[in-house]
Amino acid sequence: MEFVNLNIEGAILFNPKVFEDNRGFFYESYNKKLINKVLGYEATFVFDCESFSKKSTIRGLHYQLPPCEQGKLIRVIAGSVFDVLLDLRPHSKSFGQTIVVDLSAYNQNILWIPSGIAHGFQALEDNTLMQYKITDYYNKESEITIKYNDPNLNIDWPLTDSIILSAKWFNRKS
Repeated sequence: MEFVNLNIEGAILFNPKVFEDNRGFFYESYNKKLINKVLGYEATFVFDCESFSKKSTIRGLHYQLPPCEQGKLIRVIAGSVFDVLLDLRPHSKSFGQTIVVDLSAYNQNILWIPSGIAHGFQALEDNTLMQYKITDYYNKESEITIKYNDPNLNIDWPLTDSIILSAKWFNRKS
């Protein structure tokens, strides 16, 4: 498995070795020893989850405050996403920076998102399925959500005609 350090400190894109033949393909989507070697520390995943999204759905940007911070190892199983990371760690070299990552079932890339990074994505296809391995449990009181269209972030979401959002966006006080 090859990997690339991204422009947000600690964010890593893994590109697994894919074995293809006339039956289809096979690849290793998680290897604890390899992941921990690349990270330089042991990431302990406490739960997995999946999200299924219709085309144009935007999920996030969200993260959790200490002591409930979450590191995430994510991949797209079906479809494709426009994946956004925002570094909110004040002591990071990349504090305040945003990057976009192309994740799809076609490129089979796997993304490590360290804790302290806000994460969101837009599904580029119907029936987009993502899988997450997460290092801490969800804690509603620790969750912070950043508006996907905050003008300070200047995120150029690719599908703007028919964005689908969670109902909680419409019930926000800010």
